[in-house]
Amino acid sequence: MQHSGIRALTGLATVAVIAAIVAVAVGLFQGSFTESVPVTVLSSRAGLVMNVDAKVKMRGVQVGKVDSIESRPNGQAVLHLAMYPSEMHLIPSNVLVDITAPTVFGAKFVELVPPAEPSARSLHAGQVLDSQHVTVEINTVFKQLTSVLGTLDPAKLNETLGAISQALSGRGEKIGQAFSDLDSFLAKFNPSLPALSRDIALSAPVFRAYGDASADLVRTVDNSVKISKSIVDEQHNLDALLVSAIGLADVGQDVLGANRKGLTDTFHLLAPTTDLLNEYAPGLTCAFGGIAQLAKTPPLPEPSIAITASLTWGGERYRYPQNLPKVAATGGPHCMGLPKLPFNSKAKLLVADTGANPVGYGNPQVLLNFDGLKQLLYGPIDGPPRNPAQVGQQG
Repeated sequence: MQHSGIRALTGLATVAVIAAIVAVAVGLFQGSFTESVPVTVLSSRAGLVMNVDAKVKMRGVQVGKVDSIESRPNGQAVLHLAMYPSEMHLIPSNVLVDITAPTVFGAKFVELVPPAEPSARSLHAGQVLDSQHVTVEINTVFKQLTSVLGTLDPAKLNETLGAISQALSGRGEKIGQAFSDLDSFLAKFNPSLPALSRDIALSAPVFRAYGDASADLVRTVDNSVKISKSIVDEQHNLDALLVSAIGLADVGQDVLGANRKGLTDTFHLLAPTTDLLNEYAPGLTCAFGGIAQLAKTPPLPEPSIAITASLTWGGERYRYPQNLPKVAATGGPHCMGLPKLPFNSKAKLLVADTGANPVGYGNPQVLLNFDGLKQLLYGPIDGPPRNPAQVGQQG
């Protein structure tokens, strides 16, 4: 009796141990003993093949699983994820979410996609993420195809297919040649695809610029319409203007035609003068600039006329033949400090080889009417001596 009781207890203990082992194995398989971090994903839909315990992956590595799926009245799906704590610090808080499948018929899983600019903050417990994309299942495609086929009338479909068959009958060679020509065209067009792609990419800023300028373009078109309307309203005056212009052109042709040689000779004669003016344009600019500065002098404090006069010693008169006029100046234009002279100063005197030199004998001074003294002081001087008895003579 004692031995039978021991055997009963032993059997009961064995059953309990086996049950405990099975429970622990099931718990390990389901992750009941694994610590997890809750994260929520909101999606427009979960898909038909999204199940509890589906994997959550990032870069092909499982970082969690789907703990539960909740459906809302508006059709939105809420996926409660159980994330592995050891992987949380590797996932940025702005991670993207896709609900995808490895194959068309395969079960879906949650894919975490790293963003282009990862956040410095890691994914944390209780965070809510939005799903960006949900893969379309094959049964959804079949459903849509069935709905499309359901709207078609079989008789009309049969007639359409018969008409297509009749249209294609006996034209196989032409269709084959058309496909061959299309292949040749695509082969020639294929090298231009990179350039076309680049042009399409560059067209975006061009269209954006046109979009920004659309208001101005519309206003320009509106103004052009008004201009066109004004031209239409003033067409009689415009006709009169054109007729007058034609008459003026006829008169001008007569005038210019009759005087063509004279005008040509005049322009030829003016060419040296204009060339000289062009050469001395800087000097003329300085001169007119000086006159402009002089015109800007402050007015008198009271309306009046101010006269500044002084007596200076007389200079030498022109003598023959030394002071005969001649054109031998060289060196181009000289501004001599113009157009803006410093305060309390005057422009320098430019002495050129023109037969006239107002300071030929130095600074102005008292000149005695004694030719021998002048010959002694200044050397041989052209012309007769200067005295009152010879006034009016050359020299």
